[in-house]
Amino acid sequence: MTQADFSQAAEPDGRGGHLRLIWPQWQGAGAGIVQLLAPEFPLDVARRGYTVGTAVLQAILPPHEGPTATVPVTLSDEGLEVRDGVEAKDVLVKQLASALGVIREHAPERIVTVGGECAVSVAPFSELARRYGDDLAVIWIDSHPDVGTPKSEYQGYHAMAVAALTGHGDPDVHALLPATVSAHRVALVGLHAWTEDDYPNVAAWGITPFGPEELRESSQPLLDWLAATGCSRVALHFDVDAVDSNEIVLGLGIEPNGLTSAQVQRVVADVTAAADIVGSTVAEFIPRQVMHLQRILSGFPLIATGK
Repeated sequence: MTQADFSQAAEPDGRGGHLRLIWPQWQGAGAGIVQLLAPEFPLDVARRGYTVGTAVLQAILPPHEGPTATVPVTLSDEGLEVRDGVEAKDVLVKQLASALGVIREHAPERIVTVGGECAVSVAPFSELARRYGDDLAVIWIDSHPDVGTPKSEYQGYHAMAVAALTGHGDPDVHALLPATVSAHRVALVGLHAWTEDDYPNVAAWGITPFGPEELRESSQPLLDWLAATGCSRVALHFDVDAVDSNEIVLGLGIEPNGLTSAQVQRVVADVTAAADIVGSTVAEFIPRQVMHLQRILSGFPLIATGK
């Protein structure tokens, strides 16, 4: 990527309906963890791998008939310092405000978000929570709980996404959000990797976790939970690292013993049959082979310089 910024690009075909939101946010992943988990790349390349992943997802997803909009995301290194316990807070808060503004322009009934790291679900799910209130449940498919706060040891905002959605964490983020989701209407699906300082928040706040072993053979435990919430609508977050890394490595981290790809597909299909899916996010995709090829081609004549 050589451009300074991703700029907003929307198809103005009216308000309401189904919005596809493109949000290549990368700053929420802490630099230290990125360097640790993707050492084969220089840090500046590894961190921006989320933007490459977003571009690949755009290329492979089916065409979208409704409006499509892109959240402006800077590629510069400005504003990446830690403030109030959150790395790159100034940039992230600005991009969160921009995302909410883009969504409000369209006032969609349904939102598909193409990320980007996990925090890209915060704005669309919050806006859906404002629209649907207590009738919205969140199903967060992820190896990790994402319940960190500014007090956590890890200061990457992508690990704070569920905390933000449930009304915990940074006050400047909460001041922007149009609504939060009650913790009892949030399920963590495929959860099996966490840090000890954050994990107690799951029980303390009242979030319901489902480990991979609970859903290996059937989605029924999750469907029973959904029925108990009384919600008819669901916002569905999919972090690609929920897929067992013994099968395929899709995300930044290598997380073995997660759900298989077939099990993820079955869970999503079963939830779709049981509820009205009004929000869906694909996040944390790091296409390593594409990034390697990008680096190889960076010095090629004509391709690299256009001359």
